[in-house]
Amino acid sequence: MKPGDAVTIHQLLGRIAYFHTLFIEPVLTSRKQPRAGEACCNHKDTSGFGQPDIGTVLASTAWAVLDEIATTLGKHLRLCPDSDHRCCAACRIAASGAGIAQAWAVTEHRSYGLPLPADPLLRACRIAAASRLALVFAQQHKTSCRALAQAETPDADLLPDSATLPLTGELLALWQDPLAATRSPVVSWLNHCTDLNDIHHVLQQGGTTK
Repeated sequence: MKPGDAVTIHQLLGRIAYFHTLFIEPVLTSRKQPRAGEACCNHKDTSGFGQPDIGTVLASTAWAVLDEIATTLGKHLRLCPDSDHRCCAACRIAASGAGIAQAWAVTEHRSYGLPLPADPLLRACRIAAASRLALVFAQQHKTSCRALAQAETPDADLLPDSATLPLTGELLALWQDPLAATRSPVVSWLNHCTDLNDIHHVLQQGGTTK
């Protein structure tokens, strides 16, 4: 990574935290316990804990904010069944990213009066967010993860754009290639909104690029 890339990554992580705290968490309705997901690399490997774990890698970095956000996601989050401090750090980033994308998509649909999203759309959002966030994390911290090598490719035709779901669309767009981006928001008018009602109002007016 080039000098300054870490700053860009930290800014984008901060944007996720800001959006979640301001827009999503106040109206998040999923308070059920997280579901069990796939076992992480470390707990799947019977030979021992081979990948950098969240206790030594994730907890001491800016990426820990995703773990903090994940605690608010309820049933949208799917953790390793043996979830503990020894979990693979990249797998945890992937799980948190997937949960965030799903929670945002569901919340945006509900808040804008849209039909609840179909499973294929949610699956595409989960796969895209998980793989994109985990890949950047692994590159920054020079770590590996077998799950990344086996990651699915999301159906690009199903991914929402920023004109339909501004928050989810921007999340996926910013992390598609964050270090080659212009380092500016995809949906700049979001900076002038204070809640989801504001966003809905802008969408009803046909959106804006200001």
